[in-house]
Formats: sequence, C-alpha cells, structure tokens
Amino acid sequence: MNYLAQIGSYFLMLREVFKKPTKWRIMKTLILKEIDELVYSSLGIIIFISFFIGAVVTIQTALNLNNPLIPKNLIAFATRQSVILEFAPTFVSIIMAGKVGSYITSSIGTMRVTEQIDALEVMGVNALNYLVFPKIIAMLFYPFAIAIAMYVGIFGGWLAGVFGGFLTNADFVTGLTLDFIPFHIAYAFIKTLLFAIVIATVPAFHGFYMKGGALEVGKASTTAFVWTSVVIIILNYILTQLLLG
Repeated sequence: MNYLAQIGSYFLMLREVFKKPTKWRIMKTLILKEIDELVYSSLGIIIFISFFIGAVVTIQTALNLNNPLIPKNLIAFATRQSVILEFAPTFVSIIMAGKVGSYITSSIGTMRVTEQIDALEVMGVNALNYLVFPKIIAMLFYPFAIAIAMYVGIFGGWLAGVFGGFLTNADFVTGLTLDFIPFHIAYAFIKTLLFAIVIATVPAFHGFYMKGGALEVGKASTTAFVWTSVVIIILNYILTQLLLG
C-alpha cells in the first residue's frame, strides 16, 4: 500500500507542478540554467561512453560472427541496431539517472533540509513549479544529446571495425544502410522523451518530499536513482511492445 501511496503522491506532484506558474522573466533564467547543468554539462560523459560502447559492440560482434559464410557487413548492421534501438536511448538514460538524477535529488533535498522550500512557500511561490518545471523543460532538450550519442557510438564502431581490421570501410557503410527502417529513429526519440521526463520528475519527487537531515539527502539520492532506473526499464519494455511489437 505504501508503494501505491507513493505513486499517487507522484502524480499529484505532477499536477501541482503546472499550477500557479512563476513569472516568465524568472522562469526563463531558471530554464537556461537547468539546460546548462542537466544537458550541456552531461555531453562529455555521454560522448565518452558512447564512443567506447560502440567500439566494443563492433569488436564483440566481429569476434562472434567468425563464420566465413556470414557477410562482414552484418557487423555494422548489428552495431547500428544495438546503438540506435537500445544503447543510446536506454543505457545512456540509466547513466543519466545516476548523474542528473542524483544532482536533482540532492539539490532539492538540500533546499528542503535548509528550509529554503518552506521560505518559497511562505512568500507565496509555487515551490514545485519554481524547482521542477524548469528541469522538465530543460530535459526536453535531452533527445539532442541522444542523437549525438547515436552518431558517436556508430563512429566508434566504425573506427574499431575498420582500423581494427575486422571489416572494410565499404562493408561497414553497406551494413550501416542495410534494411534501415526510419521509424527506428522515431522509436528511439519517443523513448528518450519519456525517459527525460522520468529523469526530471522522479528524482525531484524524492528530493522534494524527503524528511530528515544531510544523511537522509544521500539516502534519497540513492533511492531516486534506483526507482528512476526501474521506471526507465519498465517503460522501455512497454514502449518496445507497443511501438515495435
């Protein structure tokens, strides 16, 4: 029953986020600040991880497809499908749940502990709109980061495959365009957009409604990461079944 109560409180929080909006002059500054902290500052780790994961997927695929009857271009095909369908939208989002989600929970949780949220409410400010809404809008730019992750992942696979001697450049390009379905890109971005909302709101929920002191802020960050990851994995299954099943 406690889990059901938590889910109910989460959706009630989402409703409150969009009530009594903060003045646009203030909100604009908050949104730009959140875009910088949540998306732009995460590009480095996204590019780094995407590059090496793309390379590893290519190498492992090449080492397992060692039958001479199997065309080499299937290595690039497998890399493309792995990066676009699952790695870029799902695995990067779980990594972002740890990096961005922990930041959101700890920052809002610290404001709760130091009574800054109480001060906002005393001044008549909708604290949820002021703190959470800019994060939701900022994370709507998250699909741009995933597009970069897709490109870098495939580029890493190309470097590892071609310069590692597993296949030629012509084979990689052929495999990259083999049976390409444009809807797979749309599917990846639909998932990414929903994951972005989850990453912005689930950690914010745990930070906003936490109780206790500094120790509880750390516990709330850990709990937020776990539940954000769980929701992303469940959503991934549901969306895959609905959109590709």
